[in-house]
Amino acid sequence: MATATRSTPRLVEPDSEENLQQLFLDNNWTDKLPIVLPTEERVARMLAHTSRQPQEVVGRMEPTANRGRWEYTVEKVAVNAVMSGAKPEYFPVILALAASEVTARGSTSSSGSAMVVVNGPIRNEIGMNAGIGAMGPFNHANATIGRAYGLLSQNLQGGAVPGESYMGSQGNGYGYNNLTFAENEERSPWEPLHVQKGFKVSDSVVSVFFGCRSTGFCLGVRETHWREHVRDMLAGVDTNTPPCLLLDPITARQFIDRGLTTKAELIRWVHENATRRADQYWDLQLVQNYIYPWATFGREPEATMLKTPPNEQLRIFKEDGINVVVVGGEANGYWRIMGATFRKSVNVDDWR
Repeated sequence: MATATRSTPRLVEPDSEENLQQLFLDNNWTDKLPIVLPTEERVARMLAHTSRQPQEVVGRMEPTANRGRWEYTVEKVAVNAVMSGAKPEYFPVILALAASEVTARGSTSSSGSAMVVVNGPIRNEIGMNAGIGAMGPFNHANATIGRAYGLLSQNLQGGAVPGESYMGSQGNGYGYNNLTFAENEERSPWEPLHVQKGFKVSDSVVSVFFGCRSTGFCLGVRETHWREHVRDMLAGVDTNTPPCLLLDPITARQFIDRGLTTKAELIRWVHENATRRADQYWDLQLVQNYIYPWATFGREPEATMLKTPPNEQLRIFKEDGINVVVVGGEANGYWRIMGATFRKSVNVDDWR
């Protein structure tokens, strides 16, 4: 694939704080919030927290397929990390996100956003939050790592300008920090996400999801009608994006009490019970746009699904696309189902 070139200068002319903030704003180098100006000294402090060389290529990124992938270096990632307000000790996590080559500023008219889950020892080393308020604006590491991911995606892929290189019809508020949080491994009754993805417990890992357009929300897992309640929640997830169950530890234990003792059993239950009548399923515009064409081309399991009689139920999510993450501080058994497609996991230790 061809790599696009660019002419953005490495340094801008010296000026006042106010004028430089305006310059970055005018050039669409920010998320429209004030930034920490990336002076050479600040960037050098960030670079000191990785063994990688400043000019080493981290990856390539583009806002949408076939636009042309921009190549970026460790130093360019460091510039965006400084802008976000991140501390230098967070830098290996930010580099790992950059190395995923998954953009957090995807130019889809459906207004998708990223979600970042952090696992392993790095969570505690840099003070990330996996408990009360983990998905909210209450933790410096969570907030600035997620913001850095958005800024580097925007600036290192060629921009994200509404109507030009960003076409999200409504936009997505999650994009400010890309739902960045740590998994609550200590309170989870199950193996953590990164172990499911093939890493060791001792590895520090970032996992990137994309979608975050549809959400189901509930309190607890009732004894009598929990199956119906969860099916209702699954019906609200858009059919083109698999569900990721975000469970407070209380809720995870309640699912165990209901007989789903492992993550695998819970995922299998979701796969078998997230259904929709075939005629209704194929009439959805998302299905018409993104799934029906593959069915007509003969791809499985879509081709077999297309043969289902109109009044019969279809299983609408593939089992291997469903994920479960434990997050929350056990203030209550609230939980949600987020429509979010797993894209990639990257080892943070490789970027220390």
